Amino acid sequence: MNAPLRFQVDALRVELHASKADLGRAAAARAATLILAALERRGRARLIVGTGPSQNETVAALAETPGLDWTRIELFHMDEYIGLPSTHPASFRRWLKERLADRVHPGAVHFLNGDAPGAEAECRRYESLLREAPVDICFLGFGENGHIAFNDPHVADFHDPLWVKRVAMDQRCRLQQVGEGHFPSLDAVPPEALTLTCPALMAAEYLICSVPDRRKAEAVRQALEGPISTRCPASLVRTHAGAVLYLEPESGRP
Repeated sequence: MNAPLRFQVDALRVELHASKADLGRAAAARAATLILAALERRGRARLIVGTGPSQNETVAALAETPGLDWTRIELFHMDEYIGLPSTHPASFRRWLKERLADRVHPGAVHFLNGDAPGAEAECRRYESLLREAPVDICFLGFGENGHIAFNDPHVADFHDPLWVKRVAMDQRCRLQQVGEGHFPSLDAVPPEALTLTCPALMAAEYLICSVPDRRKAEAVRQALEGPISTRCPASLVRTHAGAVLYLEPESGRP
């Protein structure tokens, strides 16, 4: 692995790695160190896992890391489309199950059910689970519009009293889902989702932000160089002392 370029923006540490593979290995290595510390300190670890393509390399590397007692680790995810069954190829529950849970067999996996009969009740149920104990790590990506989870600019609230809520997704966010191949057309993308809010994400002790790919470069630039504002919700990570942003040459270019 080539030595990364490291720099600081407000409270946020940033690492620019030579490739997506290097990014994933570095992020996973830090996660493993933090998980081991949590297991030593409290006997368990609780993780919120982003479930999109930006997390592929990090999650794959973490799943291959030896020495982690996954039976003492709980997994959460951060969003799900309303009305989408867990069997759908675009379901984030399915992503978490297939890419991580089925590989490492954690002690518990908490799924946010977008097809629950009562969306508001499901939000309160999931929030209650999140608040039961501290979350050690949140694995976070940035959307093309700067969103974190499904906190698009028009619904993001840095002081939201809720930890989980129902949101309408903006068109750019929905087009991203088509561009990533999850849906065949804009009309096929559900217009609403359940999401962890900005305060819920920031409540994790550590943030591991893996953001590869050229199409994320503008969001990265806005997050690092613009104001800390809901116009680019990802800018909020600059306020978190336990956050590290992992980039590669495509996402880190101006």
